[in-house]
Amino acid sequence: MIVSASRRTDIPGCYAEWFINRLRAGYALVRNPFNPKKITRVPLTAEQTECIVFWTKDPAPLLPHLDEIERMGHRFYFQFTLTPYARKLEPGLRDKTEIVRTFCELGRRVGRERLVWRYDPLLLADGIDTAYHRNRFSRLCDILAPYTDTVTVSFVDIYKKLRAPAFRPPTHNETNELAALIGRVAADHGLCATGCCEDVRLADFAIDRASCIDPKRIQKLTGRPPNSERDRGQRPGCGCCSSVDIGAYDSCVNGCAYCYATKDHAAARRRFDFGDVQCELLGESGGAAMPAPGEKAQGTLF
Repeated sequence: MIVSASRRTDIPGCYAEWFINRLRAGYALVRNPFNPKKITRVPLTAEQTECIVFWTKDPAPLLPHLDEIERMGHRFYFQFTLTPYARKLEPGLRDKTEIVRTFCELGRRVGRERLVWRYDPLLLADGIDTAYHRNRFSRLCDILAPYTDTVTVSFVDIYKKLRAPAFRPPTHNETNELAALIGRVAADHGLCATGCCEDVRLADFAIDRASCIDPKRIQKLTGRPPNSERDRGQRPGCGCCSSVDIGAYDSCVNGCAYCYATKDHAAARRRFDFGDVQCELLGESGGAAMPAPGEKAQGTLF
C-alpha cells in the first residue's frame, strides 16, 4: 500500500505533529469525503506501507521528524510545490526566500531522487505574464536544480467554487510559449520536466507525462515494483499508481486562491486551531470509537 499525505491538505506543513503521532501509533483513521459517517482505518507501519508520498508547500515542521521516520523503516519522497507567487495568491505561506532555503535543506537531507519540485499551477494575472514566468522559473532552476531531479508543471484550472478569481489560465499561444520555456530551461539545468494531467501536447516541448505517485520512483526507492495498479480515480491523463490518502478536505490553512481542496477557509482554520494532534482523525478532537480486538472497522484496509 502506498500512502498519499496528502492531495487533500498540506500534512507536512500544517499537521506534522499529528502525522508523526499516527506513525508512532501505527495507523490513522480517515473519513470518506463523500460519506463522512464512513471511517477507514489505514495501517501506517513500515511493514504495511510500501512508500509515503508527501505533498507540501512548506515541509519545515516535518523536518525534525525525518530521522525518526527513517528509523521506523519508512520509505518516502516529497512532492514540493514552490511557485514565485506573492501573498495575494498564497497568503498563508512563509516568505518564499525562507521556503527556498527549506527546499535546499530538504534536498541536502534526502537527496535529489526523493524531492520533486512542482512549479504548479502555471497561471497569469496582473503583474504575472509570460515574461514574469521566464524570469522566475529560470532563477528558481538556478537555485533548486542541485537538489531535485524533476520539475512538474500544470496549467491552472478554474474550478466552479472560485468566484471572480484574480488570475486566469494561459491562452493557447501563451501555453505553448510557457511550455517551450519550461522544457528548454529545465533541460539546460539537467532537470526532467513533466506535466500533470495536461491535455495539450507537452511532449512537443520536451515535457513528459507526470506520474506523481510514480511507480518507477517508488521501485527505485524500495527495490521492488509497487503492489499497485494505475489509479483509475484520478483525472484523465494522470500517470499515478493507486494510493490511500490520509488527509481531509477543508483543513489546509495555506489559503491559496486557486486551491481545489479547501472550499471553506474558516472551517480549515477551525480544524487547524482546535484539532487534537493525538486524535486518530486529522483536524478533529476526541477521536472515534475503535473496534474491539479482532473486530474490523468499516472499510478497514489491511
